[in-house]
Amino acid sequence: MTNDPRVDILGVYIHAQRFDAAIDTLARWASDPSGRRYVCIVAVSNLMPGHKDPAVRSAINGADMVTADGMPIVWVQRWWGYPHAERVYGPDVMLALCQKTAEQGIRHFFWGGSPDTVDRLRAGLLKRFPGLEIAGIHSPPYAPLEKAINSDTVEMINAANPQIVWVGLGAPKQDLWVSMYRPALQAPLLIAIGAAFDFIAGTKQQAPRWMQRSGLEWTFRLAHEPRRLWRRYLIYNPQFVWGVLRQSWRQARRA
Repeated sequence: MTNDPRVDILGVYIHAQRFDAAIDTLARWASDPSGRRYVCIVAVSNLMPGHKDPAVRSAINGADMVTADGMPIVWVQRWWGYPHAERVYGPDVMLALCQKTAEQGIRHFFWGGSPDTVDRLRAGLLKRFPGLEIAGIHSPPYAPLEKAINSDTVEMINAANPQIVWVGLGAPKQDLWVSMYRPALQAPLLIAIGAAFDFIAGTKQQAPRWMQRSGLEWTFRLAHEPRRLWRRYLIYNPQFVWGVLRQSWRQARRA
């Protein structure tokens, strides 16, 4: 586990940490052959399912690192007394960790995304980081999460001998996946990475940095994918705000 404090937000425990410190920790974990760790990248879109669904909550809270993927979570952490908290955003994590581990013998496996996305992802990462070792990349067919571990999946990934397995299946499916497969996979580090595959591959447009910093990224994504994302943002966001206010009120009464 990282030594950074975990902040309980609606029952989901998220580390309050600096970005650079998180990357250093992840690089160290990837280099530890005896480690068996997994990481969840958490925005409001998977925090709220974690709040409502005990299985999702257990998967996220069981992770060795849970990062604050969205600015609303960072703002809550700072409001509740963790001024050092920074956004540890999935696409930035992937790029920073690939850069840090390139030419160090760290092998990466990418699981998820469409065939076009993973082809572009491979090409884009190798162009940015020529020394990056890609052990494997696989686009599984779209299907609900299995109820049991698939032995073919385990054999494929273990045979590739990666140190980091990036999992991009969409939240909260990917959080459940890394929790389920962690005991069966030999890689030291599994990371449920969110939409990073699509953003880095260029198959989906990323919000401008100013919108990311101001917490308005959700409006950009909703405008681009309204039919897929309307429930995530128009239902979960108000529920998150209301839930945080209620939790803050309860904490103030106990103080």
